[in-house]
Amino acid sequence: MAKVLFKDLILWEDEDYIVINKPPHISTLDDRNDQVNILSLAKKYSDDAQVGHRLDKETSGALIIAKNPEAYREISMQFENRKIGKVYHAVSNGIHDFNELVIDKPISKLSNGTVKIDYRDGKPAQTTLNTIKAYRSNTLVECRPVTGRMHQIRIHLTTQGAPIVSDPHYGGQAVYLSQFKKHFNLKRDTEEQPLIKRLALHARALRFTTRDGEEKNIEAPYPKDFAVLVKQLDKYA
Repeated sequence: MAKVLFKDLILWEDEDYIVINKPPHISTLDDRNDQVNILSLAKKYSDDAQVGHRLDKETSGALIIAKNPEAYREISMQFENRKIGKVYHAVSNGIHDFNELVIDKPISKLSNGTVKIDYRDGKPAQTTLNTIKAYRSNTLVECRPVTGRMHQIRIHLTTQGAPIVSDPHYGGQAVYLSQFKKHFNLKRDTEEQPLIKRLALHARALRFTTRDGEEKNIEAPYPKDFAVLVKQLDKYA
């Protein structure tokens, strides 16, 4: 991926915290396959930086970083006590009408790096779903996770027959322009590319309390690929 300048990712900061708009295709923590990750970039910007939570490598959006140990402890407690408000936007396959639908299904990790619903040994996981807009064959969904389990939104949407676009691990199918445009012409010997080449999931907003007691709600704009997908779905809705 192109060189990432940490300061260009910053949405908001004070003396204790930084909220960035994490790009897709970059890991939050150390990645043995890539020397560049959010934590290493943050430490170059602020020596004592620690990420407050994690987003999957392919997921974009709002990510909070503590600048000092005291701030890290406080934000960790907010996450542990479920005081952080998290809003994600996902584009799913299929047309769905979610209205404050609460998914309460426990999750277990599998050895292959994915998860499954496991009512016997799984850890509790809750997500609230709301339809933002339904298109011809896809839906833009607001997801509000209460817990923060690995791949929680991905597996919970799949249980509703609404896997996230371009998420092959959980049944998500890619979206192509030719599905909507009747007279779509492709150059000879060129393979059509999907409208988004990664998991269509974006951490849209974070609500938390600063060390001064002020409640902040930081919204992360869509990155280019997610914005293009939504724009094309809107255009042909």
